[in-house]
Amino acid sequence: MGYDFDQYIERRGTNCLKYDFAVERGLPKDVLPLWVADMDFKSPKCITEALVRAAEHGIFGYSEVKDSYYEALTAWFRKRFDAELQPRSFVKTPGIVFAIAQAIRAFSKEGEGVLINPPVYYPFFEVIRDNHRRIVESPLALKDGHYEIDFEDLERKLAEPDVKIYLLCSPHNPVGRVWTEEELRGIGSLCEKYDVILVSDEIHCDLIRPGYKHTPIIKACPEQTERIIMMTAPSKTFNTPGLQNSNIYIPHRPLRVKFREELNRTGYSQQNLMSLVASEAAYRVGEEWLTECLEYLEHNLSIVRDYLKEHVPGARLIEPEGTYFAWIDFSAYHLSDKDLDHKIIYEAGLWLDGGTVFGEETGSGFQRLVYATPEKILREALERLGKAFEGAEYH
Repeated sequence: MGYDFDQYIERRGTNCLKYDFAVERGLPKDVLPLWVADMDFKSPKCITEALVRAAEHGIFGYSEVKDSYYEALTAWFRKRFDAELQPRSFVKTPGIVFAIAQAIRAFSKEGEGVLINPPVYYPFFEVIRDNHRRIVESPLALKDGHYEIDFEDLERKLAEPDVKIYLLCSPHNPVGRVWTEEELRGIGSLCEKYDVILVSDEIHCDLIRPGYKHTPIIKACPEQTERIIMMTAPSKTFNTPGLQNSNIYIPHRPLRVKFREELNRTGYSQQNLMSLVASEAAYRVGEEWLTECLEYLEHNLSIVRDYLKEHVPGARLIEPEGTYFAWIDFSAYHLSDKDLDHKIIYEAGLWLDGGTVFGEETGSGFQRLVYATPEKILREALERLGKAFEGAEYH
């Protein structure tokens, strides 16, 4: 069809978290934001057309999920991941972080441990802490520019008697790892050995680079499905996070019942009508848009890679395998994290995510840049970065 991902769409003045809240967060008004994980691209036309039809109907009453939604969703997983999912095993929630909070409360008690792999998506820290559980860290190992799971450390941490949940990020945010089937099987085996619930956040599962393959956790670990919760959503795939719709897959019925009981205690019931309309349309006919979007993202990544190499040579790009994040190591410039943030914000005029929010130690010296934006904006951001680091010493 030829979608125009170069099109600039003004997002300021739309209550946009990415563009409209810099001042409220203590930043300059004119800072260029490449931080929050959404895209500056229009969602597929099939979504807007479906939403317009629903809006023109004019009645926005209570809605439930019909079979047609699950038919579209399971067909998507069958085609893209060769995974057979059962509609009865899904629980609908308005978001994955929301669902993680429910799982934490359902399958652990206050003071018990929830294991994560920093540097990792910072709401993981927040939702564990806010529910009065203990954060247990098994940091990823960075070896020759490539992140790996330290399985010896992981086993030591899972063996701690109060660790009840392992919160896995797959693909991993922010480092961009797409875990191999062998790695996932190793994780599943350890969770079975130490009787730990495995919650797999797979929200970026469709954003995979050429040469890599995402394997759903329930496919990688069919013997451990009695303790697995797989969380997916269309929001990152089709740029619809504001519509709030997630697919929580829990194949083991006792686990699913317990999760639903916790969900019921929140008072949440019916799904947002527009989220269901948009999501079903996307899963049915949005694949062509996604294919072109992934090609554009690959082009943008090459721009980031080449620009850093030529103009910011002390910065090292950690080559992503999936997601649309550039995880960039600035440690060669020997700046404190405070000074690095100041340089990025006030000298470059950029709003990125400082690495320490993903882990105080493991994220130190890093910044996360979202390159899901029109090339013109990306090049402006990189030029700002280049000017800020022009002549800066590194070693």
